[in-house]
Amino acid sequence: MDIKQLHYFVTISDQLSYSKAAQKLHISQPSLSNAIKNLEHEVGSPLLERSTRKIELTDAGKILYEKSILLLSQMNILKKEMEEVKLTGSGELIIGMIESVKHWIPKVIHDYQGRFPTINIKLIEVLSGKAVKDSLRKYHTHLIITNQYIREEDFESFPLYNERLVLVMHRNHLLAQKESIHLKELEGEPFIISKEGFQTREDILTAFKLEQAAPKIKFEIERFETALSLVRENLGITIIPEHYLSGPKDDSIVHKIIDSKALERTVYLTFMRNRYLAPSVRTFLEDIRRNFA
Repeated sequence: MDIKQLHYFVTISDQLSYSKAAQKLHISQPSLSNAIKNLEHEVGSPLLERSTRKIELTDAGKILYEKSILLLSQMNILKKEMEEVKLTGSGELIIGMIESVKHWIPKVIHDYQGRFPTINIKLIEVLSGKAVKDSLRKYHTHLIITNQYIREEDFESFPLYNERLVLVMHRNHLLAQKESIHLKELEGEPFIISKEGFQTREDILTAFKLEQAAPKIKFEIERFETALSLVRENLGITIIPEHYLSGPKDDSIVHKIIDSKALERTVYLTFMRNRYLAPSVRTFLEDIRRNFA
């Protein structure tokens, strides 16, 4: 069996239709049928059960499908790495990031582009811990700047800096004039928080728990910009990274520092430990680390 045969087999298994698979693969349906028959002959067992209504995988087909998915994924990764070996001053750099890095990432990119002007840079948001791992393992990104510390053998995570999480509320809120605020005072307030799977949510809930308090969660969001939009309408209060508030001042909101060690987080530079990274990508990694040295 060869890679092409396995690719054909996986495509049919995904489409559950010879005609749809042939169309997706840009080959004729008879050619596809012959390729699968040859594969079944080589394996020595039927892989697909065909009926007039549908196609189903046999037990042997299910095993081969699972193994083929892993093998094809590894082949795609190998292909990408071999392509990147050739890249020195051209190509693509894909950076995953959290929202609050907007206050410093443009400066690093500006300096980097002076040395690698032909590199095309993609910036994409990668927020939850699962998304960080999936994005790097599937080679969707070269590196990610995240507040998630990944404790797994195939990842490298370097701490860059710490930042505080601050309370944000509308300027007309009853608590807006207070110099100091304790988490206990926030228990009855409609609270805006990141959805499950986000480290910021865990940090906030831990801080409340340490004070033997609990927020009254009213809104669950993915992006801090959404949280701020709700605060601007005085629909609730939120706690977000202080650096996210960098930039033009918004007179409709105020932020307060709450004295809690739990309301601090570390931002990490994370990438795959054993992945080949082209010199242009390695240079950007070093630029970031040097920026916070």
